[in-house]
Amino acid sequence: MSFNEEIRKRIFKKACLARAFEEEVYRRVSEKQIKIPVYLSAGQEFISATIAVFLEEFQVDEKQIFIQHRGHATYLSFGGSLTELIFELLGDSRGCSNGMGGSASIQCREKNIYGHDGLMGSHGPISVGMCYGNKKFTLCFAGDAAAEEDYFLAAIGWASTKKLPIWFIIEDNNLSILTEKKIRRSWEMHDIASAFKMEAFSVSDDPYELWAKLLESSIKKPLLLNVNTNRLFWHAGAGVDSPDIPDIHKNWLTNDNRSIFEQEKRRVSDAWSKCLRLLEKK
Repeated sequence: MSFNEEIRKRIFKKACLARAFEEEVYRRVSEKQIKIPVYLSAGQEFISATIAVFLEEFQVDEKQIFIQHRGHATYLSFGGSLTELIFELLGDSRGCSNGMGGSASIQCREKNIYGHDGLMGSHGPISVGMCYGNKKFTLCFAGDAAAEEDYFLAAIGWASTKKLPIWFIIEDNNLSILTEKKIRRSWEMHDIASAFKMEAFSVSDDPYELWAKLLESSIKKPLLLNVNTNRLFWHAGAGVDSPDIPDIHKNWLTNDNRSIFEQEKRRVSDAWSKCLRLLEKK
């Protein structure tokens, strides 16, 4: 399936929902309405949006998804409940993790979305173990720092050896909190995966380029995609590390697309208002 206008708009709509949500959370953290640490995925939302639409297009309905701590966009792109995510950030028992997981440990069992447990990169071997056990197609999203952990690298090697149907999606924003990759290591994840004899690519988070690489891949084989992206806000909380970090997806907000973004912003705002009203009644 080629990348056409209908697919582009579906990806854009998912990405708009994620960006609108993160901007709303940013505002509420700044105003101290949210008092827990939050890990915002603004700038990285086109990765999960593109992969979600790709798998929808090819009717990959049976899948299990392991997300990293910066997982709001992934959760929303794959159909996690917006209302339950809001309740989770507010610490309410109606949240997607019963109000006990916070921003970093969100989940949706109905969509087979499994949350992060707080140990950096631990979901790598967990996702491989589950895939090995049930042989279902698995997605494992991780940051570029989490993927450096020894047990994560060992899990990639095991997945390759056993030829498991798992895709590792490395959301590479070049930062471990504020430490750049060039200080932490002299190698790249896709080179390591290739050395393990796994299909691996380095690609940008431009949906056109990412879609093309997905078309070259098979859900029946292990794959690692190192997707180069930008984190627009702080590692945790509401702030900007540097004004020089580009928002490379702003060019998607052309006049014909802006109405979609505004629609998703209203949807997010209405959902927050509804949740707050329900909290007042509790």
